[in-house]
Amino acid sequence: MKPLSTFRYLFLIIYIGVCAHAWADSIAHVVPRFNTNTVQADDTTTWAGRMQQQLDSLINLPLFETTQLGLHIYDLTADRDLACVNHRQRMRPASNQKVVTAISALHHLGSDYRFKTQMYLTGEITTDSILEGDICFVGYMDPILSRGEVYQMALALSNAGIDSIAGVIYLDLSFKDTNEWGWGWCWDDDLTPLHPLLVEKKDKIVSEFLHDLSTVGIQGASVDRVVQLPCPPSARLFCEATHTMEQVLDRMMKKSDNYYAESMFYQLAAHNGRKHASRKDAVSCINQLIREVGLSPSLYQIADGSGLSLYNYISPELLVRLLQYAWNNESIRSYLYPSLPIAGFDGTLEKRMRKTAAEGNIHAKTGTVDGISSLSGYATSPEGHVLVFSIINQGIAKASLGKDFQDKVCELLCK
Repeated sequence: MKPLSTFRYLFLIIYIGVCAHAWADSIAHVVPRFNTNTVQADDTTTWAGRMQQQLDSLINLPLFETTQLGLHIYDLTADRDLACVNHRQRMRPASNQKVVTAISALHHLGSDYRFKTQMYLTGEITTDSILEGDICFVGYMDPILSRGEVYQMALALSNAGIDSIAGVIYLDLSFKDTNEWGWGWCWDDDLTPLHPLLVEKKDKIVSEFLHDLSTVGIQGASVDRVVQLPCPPSARLFCEATHTMEQVLDRMMKKSDNYYAESMFYQLAAHNGRKHASRKDAVSCINQLIREVGLSPSLYQIADGSGLSLYNYISPELLVRLLQYAWNNESIRSYLYPSLPIAGFDGTLEKRMRKTAAEGNIHAKTGTVDGISSLSGYATSPEGHVLVFSIINQGIAKASLGKDFQDKVCELLCK
């Protein structure tokens, strides 16, 4: 075989280079940065096809050259995926973690579950109106316990004929472990300690109760006669303050209240009667539900109930699966759905998506921490289909970048 001349050799190199460049250029135009792999992009005869085309433009914005997007949109009515972008990636959910907590609590505890604070008594009331015994408060991390309710407990003692207390006041804090901060919480966050006996989110039940006893005319109680110990076995229930699952859900989801979410998280942890319940006990309950919806708990990390932690890692797919499960269970849907913020109307979505097709048609939980913005919930399409979606924007410099993108996606889903 004759060797190639220098001219022919150079020509062959140039020819191969041109072909390779043309091939690479064609591939770059064929394969988008994100591939939704659901509805055909050229199908403009249906709403889903038109939505897909516009969504493809959105997800190829320059924003996603430096940030991460996880997105999953599912049509509950048609029972099919509409769009999937990195939907199985482990991402930080921010307050979308509250969706996981809420659905898990409704699943395990039921909608008739009560958050409570109880007062027990020991001994007897003598003929001269002295309680020859002790008072015991048992805290179950009720986030709604108010000053007025503590006063009503003091008043109940007075109405029972007591005007003096001979014993001590017990504070039973055995509902949960002694950790007052969540795993992975930041020191500079605005935090409420994970304490099982707070009044209006403050550790002041002793001062409030002693003041109220004095107000109703009961003597003999003082700070030096207060002990933090489990309730004595001989104690009997005297009165209690309770609040419903619906009451807690409403503020937890509409206002994204972190302490309310952590309270619900620990109700899960302790729901089998376990004392000193821990984060791991709550995670065990959540993992049971994750398995029930067909996913593996090993793919995720649940660090707390509110989404404050830096250590939460879940996926849009998990959020969509849980929301799908909730929708298909009337006993869960009838409590979860009304608790979600409504675009343009209330909660954390009150000022978003106003005067757009999404106004009133998006019921979803927001999430915001540094670098993260998320939105997961339900939408109503122009065809009347119920859609479930989850969007997580990660690595963003400003939360508004994520919110603007999420609002645009929601508008596409509703017009």
